[in-house]
Amino acid sequence: MSSKEKPTLGGQRIKTRKRNIAAPLDPAAFADAVVQIYLDNAGDLELIAKSIESSDLNFNRYGDTFFEVVFTGGRTQPGTTKPDEGERHPYSILDCEAKRELILPSVIYIQKILRRRPFLIKNLENVMRRFLQSLEFFEENERIKLAIFTALAFSQKLSGLPPETVFQPLLKDNLVGKGLVLTFITEFFKEYLIDNSLDDLISILKRGKMEDNLLDFFPSGKRSAEAFSEHFFKAGMASLVEYNDKKIFEVKVKEMKSALTTQISEEADLSEVIETVKQHVKDAKLPELEVVRILWDVLMDAVQWSGKNQQQNVNLALQQVKTWAKLLNSFCTSGKLELELLYKVQVQCYEDTKLMKLFPEMVRSLYEQDVLAEDTILHWFRKGTNPKGRQSFVKALEPFVKWLEEAEEEE
Repeated sequence: MSSKEKPTLGGQRIKTRKRNIAAPLDPAAFADAVVQIYLDNAGDLELIAKSIESSDLNFNRYGDTFFEVVFTGGRTQPGTTKPDEGERHPYSILDCEAKRELILPSVIYIQKILRRRPFLIKNLENVMRRFLQSLEFFEENERIKLAIFTALAFSQKLSGLPPETVFQPLLKDNLVGKGLVLTFITEFFKEYLIDNSLDDLISILKRGKMEDNLLDFFPSGKRSAEAFSEHFFKAGMASLVEYNDKKIFEVKVKEMKSALTTQISEEADLSEVIETVKQHVKDAKLPELEVVRILWDVLMDAVQWSGKNQQQNVNLALQQVKTWAKLLNSFCTSGKLELELLYKVQVQCYEDTKLMKLFPEMVRSLYEQDVLAEDTILHWFRKGTNPKGRQSFVKALEPFVKWLEEAEEEE
């Protein structure tokens, strides 16, 4: 070995992997420590929050246990709502009275904790999901407290709590069937609407994928629009009833339009189309004015409009009116309904640029097909109230109106 070479030890170095030695789980000790903080501070949530902030408790590992202590005063048995062994405190959410002013401080307290430890939101979700899926194991007044807490949590925009955490766990058949879910959700709605608008509530329902499925909260034997209206009207939520009625109406209108569109595109027999309209009117209790609006929308939507060929668009529209004039005639059975149709034509011609110049020809065609009476057209011309495009349309219709007036004088 040369003098410049450094001596080396013989043999082969074997790399060994370091093992992560996990500390054993001890949720009981963690729960007891949190309970002691509550007891030491006599339930003062401000002081409790400060003590928790300065503690070295392992919230990463025992987040679920922490919220069990917050809600019930101690640890619960794994996967249940039953109290487990260990220390307990009397300052929990379920121990206070079922009053929003007494539960609100706990919501604000949890908000403070989550701002410091945002990772705990998942643990709050876990515990709320478990409790809501187990409503039947709580006393009635405890279920009310949970509903009030939930409403206040959303009202205070509790950090990141997703609505699906609340609504989806409730949809267990046994809970719904016993009426527990309906009672809970009614209390939740009432409390939430004290500080928030109906639009805010609908927004939460949308995010929770429940806006169109409110009847799912009702037992299967009571899932009807009538039951919904009766229940929430008695609960003092007339605005929610009105909203639901509107939603149902929109769905039925959509169904009617879909059925008619199919029949018209397939050029079904007129009698079949009329029967379809009558059946939908009966089922949905649609007002006559709405029926007239729907018919016109469907007929015009079914036209295969040409791009820039104005004359072709005119011909297509007039042909559609001529083809389905008897359908319109069957439901425009009074001057009021005829005037509504005329207003509908006016608005569409105003809002659709390709139809802007079509108004007088459309009116004349409807007159020739006996859909619009002379008196209706003259009333619109002299006293019409819809301002959309009225000035230009009146001017465009002048020659036709003059012809009508002259014919009337001759008679």
